[in-house]
Amino acid sequence: MRTDPADAEAIEASLEIAAERGGDLTPVVYGRLFERQPEMQALFWRDNNHSIKGEMLMRVFEAILDFIRARQFADHLIQTEVVTHAGYDVPPDVFATFFGLVAEVVEESCGEAWTPAMASAWRRTLVDLDHFVTHPDSSRRLSAPQRLAWFATSAA
Repeated sequence: MRTDPADAEAIEASLEIAAERGGDLTPVVYGRLFERQPEMQALFWRDNNHSIKGEMLMRVFEAILDFIRARQFADHLIQTEVVTHAGYDVPPDVFATFFGLVAEVVEESCGEAWTPAMASAWRRTLVDLDHFVTHPDSSRRLSAPQRLAWFATSAA
């Protein structure tokens, strides 16, 4: 099921504002990731100039933008990256964590421009992404309200 167009617009607007106000969000996003998932920092031992982290975050933004609109590649990219990263000992739930971290940093970067519509759109999209990452086969069969209900019961 596709993202509601109003949600897609709210997420796009939040990303534009965050880019204008926050500049390069890479250090903040990865700083937060390493605070919450310290075991992930060791995987970036070769990234001395932060270019790998920057490229990965750019691809996350591209995937989010495609996921909320056309879904020409995001669903397949996410599935592939979950498998690829498992080879680096990155568990699938870290992907859901990472998308949530991105949303947090975007919200903080937006500051007072962050709206309830943005918060709701990100919440619904994160539920959709989380379910898609952790249950890729069943996510194609569940409607958005069913995914929200599943997430609410599994988080309890």
